[in-house]
This record gives sequence, C-alpha cells and structure tokens, in this order.
Amino acid sequence: MENNNKHSPHKSPNSKKSDQKAYYCPMYCEGDKTYPNEGRCPVCNMYLVSGENTKKVCCDTHESDTKHSAHQHPKQGGKSTNPILKGNYYCPMFCEGDKTYEKHGDCPVCGMDLVKNQASQKTPLTYTCPMHPEVKRDKPGDCPKCGMALVPEKGQDESDEMKAYKKTKKKFWIAVVLSIPVFIIAMSDMISFLNLENVAPKKIWGWIEFALATPVVFYCSWSFFKRGWNSVRRWSPNMWTLISIGVGAAYVFSVFALLIPSSFPDQFKDGAGNVHLYFEAAAMILTLVLLGQVMELRAHGKTSSAIKELLDLTPPTAHVIKDGQEKEIPLEEVMEGDILRVKPGENIPVDGSIHSGNAVIDESMISGESIPVDKAENDKVTGGTVNGNTSFEMKAEKVGSDTLLSQIVALVNKASRSRAPIQKLADTVAKYFVQTVIAIAFVTFVIWATWGPEPAYVYAFVNAVAVLIIACPCALGLATPISIMVGTGKAAQLGVLVKDARAIEEMNKVTTLIIDKTGTLTQGKPSLNGYKSMGERSDEEVLLLAASVDLNSEHPIAEAIVQGAKEKNIEPMQLDKFESITGKGVQALYKGQVIALGNHRLMEGLGASPDESKQKLVKEWQLKGQTVMYLIIDKKVEGIVSVADKIKDTSAAAVASLQKMGIKVHMLTGDNQYTAKTVADELGLDGYEADCLPEDKYNQVKTLQGKGQIVAMAGDGINDAPALEQANIGIAMGTGTDIAMQSAEITLVKGDLNGIVRARELSHKVMRNIKQNLFFAFVYNALGVPVAAGILFPFFGVLLSPIIAAAAMSFSSVSVITNALRIRRL
Repeated sequence: MENNNKHSPHKSPNSKKSDQKAYYCPMYCEGDKTYPNEGRCPVCNMYLVSGENTKKVCCDTHESDTKHSAHQHPKQGGKSTNPILKGNYYCPMFCEGDKTYEKHGDCPVCGMDLVKNQASQKTPLTYTCPMHPEVKRDKPGDCPKCGMALVPEKGQDESDEMKAYKKTKKKFWIAVVLSIPVFIIAMSDMISFLNLENVAPKKIWGWIEFALATPVVFYCSWSFFKRGWNSVRRWSPNMWTLISIGVGAAYVFSVFALLIPSSFPDQFKDGAGNVHLYFEAAAMILTLVLLGQVMELRAHGKTSSAIKELLDLTPPTAHVIKDGQEKEIPLEEVMEGDILRVKPGENIPVDGSIHSGNAVIDESMISGESIPVDKAENDKVTGGTVNGNTSFEMKAEKVGSDTLLSQIVALVNKASRSRAPIQKLADTVAKYFVQTVIAIAFVTFVIWATWGPEPAYVYAFVNAVAVLIIACPCALGLATPISIMVGTGKAAQLGVLVKDARAIEEMNKVTTLIIDKTGTLTQGKPSLNGYKSMGERSDEEVLLLAASVDLNSEHPIAEAIVQGAKEKNIEPMQLDKFESITGKGVQALYKGQVIALGNHRLMEGLGASPDESKQKLVKEWQLKGQTVMYLIIDKKVEGIVSVADKIKDTSAAAVASLQKMGIKVHMLTGDNQYTAKTVADELGLDGYEADCLPEDKYNQVKTLQGKGQIVAMAGDGINDAPALEQANIGIAMGTGTDIAMQSAEITLVKGDLNGIVRARELSHKVMRNIKQNLFFAFVYNALGVPVAAGILFPFFGVLLSPIIAAAAMSFSSVSVITNALRIRRL
C-alpha cells in the first residue's frame, strides 16, 4: 500500500541551519559562498549582507538551505504570523536580493519605486455613518446618533502604489504646464509669426525660461537627481546616473550661459553675443521621464491587480451563529470551529466544511474551472468562492493565514519577488552598460569637438547629452521582473500556484513528466470494490479486520476500506500498536496476534504466501484495475480486500495535450504491475513502473536526469516528496498532503493534470514575453545610441535631439510594460 500519511516526518537532508555570523552576496553570485568581513561582492560589486545563515530566507521566521525545505507557519489567533505578509516593500529590480524595506519610497540602489507585498488579508475596515462621518467603528452596526447602518469608510484601502501614482501624476502635469511655454520660447526662432524679440529682449526670455524650468528640475524631478547621486555614491550606476548627468549638464550649462555668457567661446554665441540655452531640453526631458514614471507606477498597480482581485474575494464580515443567534462580525474575528451562515450569492469567508444544508458553489476564481460544484454535508468549501442560490451553515476549519486564499497570495508574493535565471543575462549586460554609455558619450563629445562642423562644441555637447538620455537601461531592467509579476498573478487566477520565477523558466524546458497514480491520474478517492476470505474466517470478518487495522491510517485506500465497511454496517475496532510501513501497508495487534494489511511486498516481508488458486483470483481482480490488499494474521493470508480508484475524467485529454507539447509522460506507482498496466494502457502513457517505493521514485528521477532529461514530477503524497525535491520541477496536487506541496515548486489548486497543461502553456508564453521584452530593450539601445551619437549626420545630416532621445527612452519602457501586461489577457 502506498503511504501518504500526512503526519509522517519529512526532513530534507540539507536543511541545516548555520549559527555562524557571515557576510554573503544578496545576488548569490558565487552561490552559497560567505565572506568573513563586510565589503563588496568581488563579482557584482554589491554590498555584502550579514546574516545568521547564508542561505536564502523563505520568510523572516524560517530559513532554508534546500530548494524548498518543508515547514509550517504557526497559527496565532487566526491572524497571519508570516512577516513577509506584513506589507514590507521590495525593489522590483531586486538590487539587494530579497531585502525588504519598512516604508514606501525609492530603492536606495537603483532608485526604482518600491513595490508593496500584498497582505494575505485585507486591512480591517473602518465603519462610519453616512450622516455623521465623525462616528467611526471597527465593526459593522448602527450609528449611535441616528440609528443608520454603518458603512465601510471610502478611500481607506488606497494602495501605496496608487498614492505614489497620484503624487507623480500631479508633478507630471505641473511639469507639462511649465515645460510647454519653455519649449515655445526656445523654438520661437523657428516660428516666425511669434516675434518674441519684438516683445522683450532675448536675455529677458532667457530669464523667463529659467524661472519656468527651475521648478521642473527642483520640485517635479528632484527625486531623479537624488537617485542619480545615490547611484554614484554607492558606485552602482544605473538609469538615474545617465539622466541626472545628461539633464544636469544641460541645466547647469544654461544657468552659467545666462549668468556669465562672456566666459563661453564664440562658438556658443549668436550674433548678439547670447549663448544658446538648453532649459527647454532639461524641462522637456524631465517631463517625458515623469510621463514614463507615471505609466510605470500605473503598470505596477495593474501587475498586482491579480492579488488584489483575490483579496477582494473574501468578504469583510461573516455571519456567525452562537447560542442560536446569528451575528455579523469582522472576518478577522472568525475563529476555528465557529459555525457560519453563508447566504445566497455571498462569498464564502473562510475554509471549512458544510455543517448543514447543500450548495452549488462557483470555484472558478480559485481553481480556474468554470463549472459550479455541488456540495453536500461534510464537503469541503474554500474561502473566496461564491455560493449559489441556497443558504447553508459551515464550520470554520482554517482561518487567517491558513486559508487557501491566503496561501495563494503568499505564494504569488514570493514568486513575484523571485528572479528567473534568464534575468542573469539582463543583469550581466546592465552591470557594464552604464559605464559603457558614459564612455561612449565622452568619446562622442571628443569626436564632435575635434572633427565636427562649427559650432563644434555645441554639436559635441548636444550629442553627448542625447547619448546619455537615450541609453537609459530602465527597459532592460524591467524586461524580466515585470513579466514574472504579471505571469505569476495570472497563474494564480488559473489555479496554478508558482513558488518562484525559476519554476516558470524551467517548466518551459521540461522534456519528461513523471506522475504518481493515486490522486494524480486517478481521483485519489478509491472505493471498496470486493473482499474475500481465504481461510476459516467469513468474508464479513475479513472486511471487519481489514477496516480495523486501517482505522488509524490516513491513506486514501485505507479510508475507502473503512468507509466501505461502515456502509455495510460493519463498525471497525480499535487495535493496539498501530504502525504504518511506508510503501507496503499497515499492521497492529489483534488479540495478541500481529495483523497486517498491505501489498505483496508486505506479504513477502512477513513470509506469507497464498496458494496458486487463491493467487489466480488476485490476478483476475488486478487485471480489472483493482488494487488488492492482503490480510495477514500470524504470517498467514486470511483474505483479500480490493478497492478501485477511478481515473479522472480529465486525465486522458491532459496526457494527450502534454504529449503533443513534446513531453513524455511516465507513471511511477506503488501499486501492482497489473493495475499499473491497466491504467497506463487506458491513458496511452509513454511508460510506467509498478511496485515503486519512495526511494525508487527518487532514483528514477535521478536516472532520467543523468540521461540529460529535464524532469518534472507530479504527485500528492508523502511518498512522492523525495522525488518532488529531486526533480527539476516539483508539481504538487492541491488535493494532496501539505508535505508534497511544501516540497514542490508548483501547486495545482484543483489537483488535476489540466493544471500542468496550463502551467506549461503559461510558462511558454511568459518566457516568450520576457524574450520579447529583452529584444525591445536591446534594439532600442542598439539603434538609439549610435543615432544619438550622430552616426547618421555624415550621410543624411540627421541629428537626434535630446528631447527626442528622452521620448524614445520613455517609449522603450512603455513598450516593455505594455507587452508584459498582455499576459493578463491569456
């Protein structure tokens, strides 16, 4: 019998915690290497980080050296105790690895706007009276002044991203209002009908440009220069280095030209002795950069919308029944064991089971399946799903951070903060990119100043600034993380939970899929099919003893036998010294005798064997796809019991779809050869192995990997956990055990193979999207830098204005963001 006992211990052999204080690179450039002293990483030059252990931290209270070390988060009054869900902020560029920040603001390394981890629960609402807004309560009720029902206060759930978006948008419009007049004044020489010099001298208009452009620089865009200074101070040049140098040079040049024009060479002066000013370039460039920031902040809000939509599935309140009275309470006050009433059309508040009544529940927002599911008493229900047109009572079993919805949010948060291996390409390029661009700008200035036409220094200055502006690597840095953020959120909506970005990339490379049988290909809910005495005991006594020894087992087959006995009015007995034998079966003491129930390996291990005629009956049952268990008492086979586990309706189509994608599908099962062959033939699998112990599955994964295969392993039980850890990608069924889900990198909420098809398709599309983004970023820079440097001027007389360069730079970022958001429509 395959053993899926939830409570069996599982420890990764590598999950040891180091107590040694050490420093390590947050980018893990040299893997797990540590350094004895603080300083910079010798590979990427990032500041080393100190910590109690030198591995990645999966959350603030648990550390792991393994790919996914299993752990449980403690419960505390129904509220989340996982600090990663407390609303910390992180940089979307992962400049300092997994480091988080307590307050919203800019990343101290790259200057990007920090992104907030979405909380696993919505912030508790504040209720107020529509007529008396000064009345505020933390729970629903009636206004003590007028008696009106209190309503949730508006605007309290506004996100930090939205606040930053509104603030930046305000500055952008101020910049637009100030920049347009500056641009018109600067271009007046080209617009003959304006005749501004007839109104006032050019010197006066220069001071007006200065007055209008200065607020754009020092109010609307001062944060850009702070980011640029931080990048230089920390010796981590980035997009803000280029912008601050380029725009700063244009602005400072113009100020000096306005104040002391006599200090400039004649090349920079017109016939009246005025030096050409570049206030319009500084103002317009910063305005365009602000436009890019506005669009980026808006896009970040959209990328987290999947999480927000999931959070919105839970109602703010629940109807609890206590002492026969129904009372509405805030969701965070619901405790395990509470009886809740769910009314027609309402969202189910927490995870639990139906206490009384029936329901038809729409689970599409959790599982991705559009067909409503019928539920009866004792059936499980999931928080966030939508009740149909009936009312029922449910028992709360998982609340707070323990609900499936909270775990989904936690996983999406973690995945959106992780780095795909392909991002190393962008990181490597960006590492040297800014220094290279600065060098190109310097060379551009020298070439134009030495060999350019008159006024040579003017051409040199303008083209050098254009190179700095157009080469901004923002799009390059956004290419991977923006797609990962959108992709993991979309996957969660489709019932595919991804733990980290590596899984998305690896899933696209998988060549072989290994799957378990019970609970993966089959429903995992086998039912009693037959029982037969092979000794002096009656058939009913064989079933009684089989159900009694299985009473304390949580294996699906054991549950089927116990439930089947009860349906035949046979009540199992409590036996002593119960023991589960992994991959073989169970045993206990009955009237001083050892009684065991299990597969042929257990029978052989106990030295028992039925005669040939009895074995013939066993084979007949197995050829029909039944799983046969032997009842053994004192090394003698007293009877057999069989169960049948129906193949899921979706398995055949899912296997066929995976094979069309070029993936070979193999089944490894602890069941017997005959049953395994029946299932494999029916589904058209590429191969199968029967009688597999946990170590057999683990070794088979290693064997295939040794042959160069990229292996994904899908399973739902403890006996699958070692293989899930070893596989390139571990896929757990959401209907299986907690340990399987902790060992896997992808969890399928619905627990059927169509989820693997979705995961593969989504992986392919996300990786294609990332490559498209990288192409956009590389093409813009590869084409833009030479044009900005003036390579077309000798042939076509074409130069790229710094203003046009700024527009192109912003457009490259917008292209990447827009392309990534297409994933939401998949």
